Amino acid sequence: MFRELAARPLGIADYLLAAAQGVGNLLALCRHVGAGAHSSVEAILAISFAYGAVSGVVSVYLMAVIYGRLGLRTGGKSTTTQVIHVLAYGGVPMAASLAIWVLTALLAGEATFVENPRADLEAFLALLLHLQFISYVLLFIWSIVLQVMGLSEIQGLTTRKAFGVWCLGQIIGFLVSLFLALAIETLFPGILSHFIPQN
Repeated sequence: MFRELAARPLGIADYLLAAAQGVGNLLALCRHVGAGAHSSVEAILAISFAYGAVSGVVSVYLMAVIYGRLGLRTGGKSTTTQVIHVLAYGGVPMAASLAIWVLTALLAGEATFVENPRADLEAFLALLLHLQFISYVLLFIWSIVLQVMGLSEIQGLTTRKAFGVWCLGQIIGFLVSLFLALAIETLFPGILSHFIPQN
């Protein structure tokens, strides 16, 4: 699949998949920080779709540059466009998790974005939240497998080397993101708090 995509230019599907991954990741962050305890589902979804779509596209571009450079250093060969295809299409399972997030939010409300739901929550909703979390983890793992396979295919690396490139790229990407977040917070104090909706 990735070899067929390698010769194609970037298309709307790449951007939509990258945006969907960004939204899904921001919804997961909202659950991790317990945004549902102090924000409405509408506010969480609105801010996640607005900021998540942009951050998804930006992060895919950033990671494509990182993976491209790492691949070259390990003997691989690929263009930034080819790596973007891998990250976008390899992230299809994560994009699919977005639909599950939205469905769960519509059914369970604010409880979707609380790390530890109330003990008195209805049995159906409690089961739904557990299944949603399990599906998110499984789709995340599936996405990693697809991205590693894609990097291996387009860069001509063994699966082991491609996995090493993926892991190292994640570490570098995290450090770069952390540096950018600290720089933004230093220049514009309090601005990052707007990314986590609060009433």
